[in-house]
Amino acid sequence: MAYDKLAVRLAQILIRLNSGEHFSADELADEFNVDIRTIQRDLNQRLSFMPIKKENGKYSLESFALGKFSFKDIQNFAALSGISELYPKLDQYFISSLLNSKIHNTLLIRNEGYQKISYDDFNKVNTAILKYFILYFNYKNKKREVKPYKLVNYKGIWYVLADEKGKLKHFNFAKIFNLSVSEKVFIPNEKLREQILNDKSMWLGESKEVLLKLDKKAKEYFFRKNILSNYELIDEDEEHFILSTQVSYDDEILNIVKQWIPYMRILKPLELKARLENILREYLQ
Repeated sequence: MAYDKLAVRLAQILIRLNSGEHFSADELADEFNVDIRTIQRDLNQRLSFMPIKKENGKYSLESFALGKFSFKDIQNFAALSGISELYPKLDQYFISSLLNSKIHNTLLIRNEGYQKISYDDFNKVNTAILKYFILYFNYKNKKREVKPYKLVNYKGIWYVLADEKGKLKHFNFAKIFNLSVSEKVFIPNEKLREQILNDKSMWLGESKEVLLKLDKKAKEYFFRKNILSNYELIDEDEEHFILSTQVSYDDEILNIVKQWIPYMRILKPLELKARLENILREYLQ
């Protein structure tokens, strides 16, 4: 099949580029028994995302990128970004096929959106985490001095996990202002590190139980999408499910319920139910 030949050809070209080889379009055309215009389309269109240069009629990869692009790198990036399960599999053959312009034109991916943050500030926090530097910033009208441990993306929102006065806290990246990195070095707290790695429910503070009432008219889409990261079905009748879930902060569940009105409502805790009602009342006014 032409599809198979194209995938194999692109994979082989990528491997040779990544190995530091130099070659002409004529050489590749002879090797793969295709027209030279096909090879030029491979190099100039299908592989346009790669930093390929042409000197004296020879194609090669820019020196800064040599050895840095591999199928394993792509797999690692997908895992780190939390998109591994977006595709049926991410082996070498499937990744090669995605690079085929005809194939990726068949895909249309939509998500619920991600928070945009400053690249410079993101790098500052990364540097502070790697070198154990203390961070200073303004957050919720207060000046903060924290010891950063992790950058965490939770449902599209970036948080800085940091030790503030001996307690692990989360800080929404979008609400951080006047960020600066000091050269004061801190000694990492191994107990906090262990908590971050082993007890993910503690990342966003102490959790509490919320009871939800879900209309069965929405059950197919709701359960298929895994809207709640953790829940327990505790009761049901002909029209509704009663779900119990654990949340770390109010907005986490309020944002979900607001998206599912009128199919979902909060039963308990009563103060959270009242808060949602006030939000809706103010909106209607």
